Amino acid sequence: MAANGLILYAMVVSKQHKKYLLVFNQNALDFCSCFFLVITFIVLVCNIHFSGILGYWLCFIIASETLTWSIITGSVINLQAVTVERYLKVVHAAWSKKKLRNWMIYLAAAFSWFGGFVYSLSVSYKTTVIIDGVCHPMLVWENHVAQVAHVVWNFVSLYVIMMLLFIFGYWRILVVVRRQVRAMAGHAAAGPGTSQTQSNIILKQSNIMKTMIFVSVFFAITWMPMKLYVFLGHFNYVGFTDDGYYTVLSFTLIYICANPFIYAVKFDPVKRVLLGLIPWKKNTVEPITTVQISTPGVAAIRTAQTCN
Repeated sequence: MAANGLILYAMVVSKQHKKYLLVFNQNALDFCSCFFLVITFIVLVCNIHFSGILGYWLCFIIASETLTWSIITGSVINLQAVTVERYLKVVHAAWSKKKLRNWMIYLAAAFSWFGGFVYSLSVSYKTTVIIDGVCHPMLVWENHVAQVAHVVWNFVSLYVIMMLLFIFGYWRILVVVRRQVRAMAGHAAAGPGTSQTQSNIILKQSNIMKTMIFVSVFFAITWMPMKLYVFLGHFNYVGFTDDGYYTVLSFTLIYICANPFIYAVKFDPVKRVLLGLIPWKKNTVEPITTVQISTPGVAAIRTAQTCN
């Protein structure tokens, strides 16, 4: 939570939160999921006896992990939106300049929050029950077919489609960036100014692309144990236990915890702000001294600057 909060601060200070709204939204979602994760497990370790209306809502919203998973699901949706945005801006640059508007980006960011909450709350509301004062999330289903259908849909929509989107989107982006590099090399004779401008644009795109590819690969690795365990557990290929669930969940949470460090290392504007917070990284410069020398009819100023 602290790491994600630090990245949010760095993006605001570097004024990148408006320029890269979906990236900022990704860290905001991860920050909130960390916050509610702490709240959820404080409630769980307290062994509260759930009863009455208050107990039901505490079970439904907090103890069932619904609030935490709502935001985590929103984070996955937002990561899909980031991939689509990068794809459109690089692969279809001309079209995106004409058609892609800021309100579309804001709508995608808002939908990641709304979609995550609607999905998780709707599923948890019908399947969470309290038995003898103990909260049992996602226990009661209308029938086995509905349960299997949900597991398959969750696995396909929030993991398989994500992987296909990552592979197709970033493969096409790599092709376009390599083509731009070759074109820039061919037009290097057009002049140093033009060549330098094109090089800066391509380098900026490449850095952002590398960051998002790393995030996507890290997502695929850390989410795989959870998705496979839940999927295979509902089909009785593996034993579904609390110990097994929380073990694979820990791998998923590594993604949320490590994600801000990826941005800190790969995202240059954020990295500069974070380095500026380290006291021993700041350069000290001696004050500038100005010496004025008078000559007949002419005033000459000589400035001497001494640096560490």
